[in-house]
Parts: sequence; structure tokens; C-alpha cells
Amino acid sequence: MEINEQEQTAEQTVRALVQRSHRGPKDLTLTTEHRRPVPGPGEYLVRVGAAGVNFADVMQTHGTYGGGPQAPYVAGFEAAGEIVGVGPDVESPLRLGTHVVGAGPGAFAQYMTMPAVGVLPVPSGWSDAEALGLVLNWATALAALKPLGEIKAGEVVLVHAAAGGVGQPAVRLARHYGARVIATASPAKHDTVKALGADEVLDSRRPDLAAEVTRLTGGVDLVLESVGKATFEVSLSVTKPFTGRVVVFGAASGDAGLSTHDLVFTHQVQVKGLHIGRLATAAPSLYESLLVEIEALIAQGVYPPGTPRVHPLAEGPAVLRQLEAGLTHGKHALDPWR
Repeated sequence: MEINEQEQTAEQTVRALVQRSHRGPKDLTLTTEHRRPVPGPGEYLVRVGAAGVNFADVMQTHGTYGGGPQAPYVAGFEAAGEIVGVGPDVESPLRLGTHVVGAGPGAFAQYMTMPAVGVLPVPSGWSDAEALGLVLNWATALAALKPLGEIKAGEVVLVHAAAGGVGQPAVRLARHYGARVIATASPAKHDTVKALGADEVLDSRRPDLAAEVTRLTGGVDLVLESVGKATFEVSLSVTKPFTGRVVVFGAASGDAGLSTHDLVFTHQVQVKGLHIGRLATAAPSLYESLLVEIEALIAQGVYPPGTPRVHPLAEGPAVLRQLEAGLTHGKHALDPWR
């Protein structure tokens, strides 16, 4: 393993947030006794500069995230930081000192390991915090819109949870690709979503949501569905029969059911599932094309540096509770050194 001299003399225990049970964020606790990880084959050791907070983190605290870790575990999986060590079998490794953004286990800590295949250098001039979202939120939004959503200029796109970590880039990108964007969010977040370029912003909890979307659009070409139970029936009912697509990449309000009977007799729409981590593993060339396009979007100024709200590590449990309650706007991050 390659590791620099400074890191060899560093403390072997680190600050980390450990999830002790599957009873939610209340059992997420700060420890200073976690042993610093060692990079295995194909991995980097990263000194975390900023760790992204995602709804998947909330689901993992309840044990409801498919394939998620079993408690106890160091929470978090998205981060940006400096490469300080390289494990064996890393092909064409980046240099020590390079700042990268990526995903891996145990991001809510001062050090973590990341699979080398999937990391990207932090764009020049950006801070670690500004790069968060690149390989998760923006890649998910882009995958939902383009290869899966098959978005075309002039189409109508409905984006649920439009003020969230994926919703905000989805609105930006849909507008960039020439779509008309109908967005849903809670009323307190409407100004934020409108500023992103949404043509219409609707209260996600209004009882006549489906009727209002249909009145405004006559039918939607593409729905980005991340809310689940609370909006799934609306999504199906407003999508154009046969040509319309619903891309599902989350279920923040709980699971929703869809039967073969529904698809044949009630909602003749195309329903596609998306998990960006599984996509990266199962279709690496497709994932690589997403990252190439994201780099082009950065160069064009379509993808600006992120503006996450960064909290001290100890505030992680409170941030997750706020996210779970739908009280957050945009991207949030943790600084493990504060």
C-alpha cells in the first residue's frame, strides 16, 4: 500500500458517526475511538473533507435500504476529500494529494476507503463540499432524464421533490435539454425551485395534484419519481399512455404497489427503476458516459459548483432527522473535522 509519510504518523483512531441500531437517526452517535480504515485491493484511502447527506442514509438507519449495512456501522457513503493512501491492484492510480469525489462505506468519518473505479477528481477550483453530488445526485438526475427517461426537447417532465438533492439538478438539466418542467415541492420551497427554472411549481400535498398537472399539461411525457407512496398513483395517472415514462429512483414516503393488472388495464405506461450504484456496476460503459457528459456540463457552466449547507459532524443525527421530516432544502453535508 502506498501512503505518504504524514499519514504514517497520524492518529490511528478517528472521529466517526456510528449507527448503533436500526431504530433511526436517534441511535447515530459520535465516537472518537473508530479505527482508521486501511485501503484494500482496488481502493483509495481518503481524508474526508466533506461528506454528503442523502435520504438513503435515513433509510439505512432504519434498515430499510436494500443491501444496506447492518448495525453497528459507520454511517454515510458519499464524500469528497484527499487521496492519502492507495491499496493494491489499483489500475492507473491517481496521485497522492489528488482531491476526489466518490462513494464508499463509512463516509461520516475523518477517513474512509473508496473503490478507485468510480471516483472523479474534484473539478479545478472547487472545494470538496462544492463537488458533492457529482457522482450521486447529478448522475442520478442525468440517468433518469437521458438514457432511461429518453428526454426530448419540447416534452413535459414532472419532477417530484424538486427542492431535494436530486430534484434540483433534475430541474436544471430538464430545462437545459429543452423540456417544460412541472415540479412539486412543499410551499416553503417553491421560490427555490422556481429559481432553478421550473415552469410551474405545485404543492406536493394538494389533494387535486393529479387533476392540476393534467389541466396544465394534458399529460406528462416523463416523471421523475422519488417520493413513492404519497405520489406514485399521481405519477402513473398523469403520464401519457404508452409513450410516457416513469423513472423510479426513490421511495421517501414508503413503498407503493403496481400490479400487472394496473399496467394492462389502468396505467399503460413505461416504468423504469434506477439505482445509480447498481447502474455503475451492471452497466459500467453507460455509467462512464454519464460521467463524461457531466464533465461537459461543468465545462459549459450548466453544472455549477454546489452550495451545500455544511454542518459539524456531531450535528449529523439532527440533519438526518430534519431530512426524514422533509424540512431540508437542497444539499447538506458534514465536516468530520469540525
